[in-house]
Amino acid sequence: MRTTEITPESFLSHKDALLSHMREFSSDLARYTPKIADAIASVEATGTQEMLRRAARSDERVFLPFAERLEDWTARWSGVTKWFVAEQSRRSESERLGDGTMSAISAVLALLRRVTETRKGGVSRESQLRHLAGWFAATPSETAAHALFQAVFDLGRPRHLSVVHPDADLIPDSRSWWEAPPIEISRTLAETGRPPSPGLPARVQRNDGGVRRLREEQLRKQRARASAARSLADGGPYERTLDEAETDVLLSLLNIALTARVPVSGRTEKASGSENGVKLTLSPHDESTTVRTARGSLHLDGLRVSIR
Repeated sequence: MRTTEITPESFLSHKDALLSHMREFSSDLARYTPKIADAIASVEATGTQEMLRRAARSDERVFLPFAERLEDWTARWSGVTKWFVAEQSRRSESERLGDGTMSAISAVLALLRRVTETRKGGVSRESQLRHLAGWFAATPSETAAHALFQAVFDLGRPRHLSVVHPDADLIPDSRSWWEAPPIEISRTLAETGRPPSPGLPARVQRNDGGVRRLREEQLRKQRARASAARSLADGGPYERTLDEAETDVLLSLLNIALTARVPVSGRTEKASGSENGVKLTLSPHDESTTVRTARGSLHLDGLRVSIR
C-alpha cells in the first residue's frame, strides 16, 4: 500500500486474495472470541489454582523449580485472559485486533477505489509526462524552464550522506562539512543513497577430484596401518626386527600408555572402526627389555611390552 514500485495490474491481481484472507480472519475472530471468553469465565468460576498447579506438575521442564513453573503457567493463563476477556477500563486484545483488521480492509478498499478511478480516468505516467513536456515547450524563457524543472523534479538540493570519518578523534562528527576535509565514499552510496552491501556469497568451488584422491590416500594409509598392527600383534615385539610401519604403530601405542603412567594399557582400533583392535600392555619387569626396530633399538627400563 505504501510502495511506488508496484504496478496497478499487480495490485489488482492480488487484492482478492488479500481481502478474502482479512475477511476470513475477522470472521473467525468474531465467531470464536465469545466462545473462548465464555470458556475462560467457566474455568475461573470453578477456580484456577488447582488447574495451574496440575499444569506445573505435568510440565516437562524438570530442571526448573516447581515455584518457577507455577509462576510461568500463571503468567500464561493471565495472558490468555487479557487477550479474550475485556476489563473495565480497557478493551481486550482480540477486540483491538478485530478493529485493526477492519481498518486494514477499509484502507485496501480505499486504495482499490483510487486505483480503479485512475485507470478509468485515463491519467497515467505517460500522459503526465506528455503534459509536462508541453509545459516545458510553452515556457517563455530558459529561466522559467529551470524554475519548472526545479519545482517538478526537485533535483537541485544536495544529497546528504551520513558517513563517519575513519579517524573520529581527528575529525569529529560535530565539525561542519564546510570545515572538515572530504572523505571517500562508495559509488553505490553516492548514486543511490544506500550503503554498499557485500552481496550474495560466491559459489563454492568444489574440487571433487582432489577430494577423491585425498580420501583414497587416507584409506590406503589406514589399511596399511591396520595391516601393520595385525602383523605386530601376531609376531610380537621381541626376537625380531620391526619394520617401519610396525615401529610407527608400536610408538603410538607406547605414547598412549606412557601418557597415563604405567602399568596401563593403550588401544588403537582397526581402520574399519570395529571394536577388535590391537591392545598394548606395559607391565613391570625385573630386567630391562629391548625391542629392535627399523630405526634402532628401543630400551625399556624395568618394563615389558605385550601386544595382543
